[in-house]
Amino acid sequence: MKNEYSAEAARKAAQAIGKRAGARRPAVAIVLGSGLGGLAAAVENAVRISFGDLPGFPEATVVGHEGAAIVGGLGGREVVALSGRFHMYEGHPAALAAFPVRVFHAMGVRELFVSNAAGGISSRLAVGDLMMISDHLNLMGTNPLVGPAQEGETRFPDMTDAYDPGLRKVLRTTAETLGIPLREGVYAGLLGPSFETPSEVKMLRLLGADAVGMSTVPEVIMARALGIRVAGISCITNAAAGVTGSALSHAEVLETTHRVSGAFEALVTEYLARSAARQLSSAR
Repeated sequence: MKNEYSAEAARKAAQAIGKRAGARRPAVAIVLGSGLGGLAAAVENAVRISFGDLPGFPEATVVGHEGAAIVGGLGGREVVALSGRFHMYEGHPAALAAFPVRVFHAMGVRELFVSNAAGGISSRLAVGDLMMISDHLNLMGTNPLVGPAQEGETRFPDMTDAYDPGLRKVLRTTAETLGIPLREGVYAGLLGPSFETPSEVKMLRLLGADAVGMSTVPEVIMARALGIRVAGISCITNAAAGVTGSALSHAEVLETTHRVSGAFEALVTEYLARSAARQLSSAR
């Protein structure tokens, strides 16, 4: 059976982006989660490509996800940003949820920044906090690498440092310099689309999760299989079920991300500049 999300399919999508982007050669890819797409507006000399114009990309269907790939400059670096993503709860397989990362790899990208909206489980987290992801729990019931191994990927990728320690250090020092509070914790990825029950949140706390969401994990697994370094942030948009007793809603998620978007955008932009400087000094 033909693999719709293969390395060959990724090359075709990468070529389609390249034709629109011209001579630009992105070094970093960014995936923007629910309500965090405002950063895309800061990309300089941007070329915007609708998901519908890219082979293998379905239209975005979730409120708060624009559904476009943006190529341009941010923080002094050439980037490709996805304003929106594909979720497994929309009916997509894990391989499609991670397919954009294959496309990034085919474009020559070797660094990925992921972001998401998440429910706070840890008592250390408050609504509106930004949490640097130190590790994750894959509780989605599947893996984007299931099936025949594809060109360029490691069959059994080591996930010990899924979120690159060096990039995390840059992100942490960037936040300190800007005076932006940055928490750190473990992100649990569940299938969704229902929010978790209070009992499930208790279980997640016992497993070591600090925050919970419905994305990101397939992308990070694929990135590590392809040798792409990863850093990421969760925007804590609500307290998980049972933590405060309040009802949960997607509207609350979008309201919170809108409120903290300024800090998020400033942090990511400066992080990109500092990570570029770090790579330059390392190469000397």
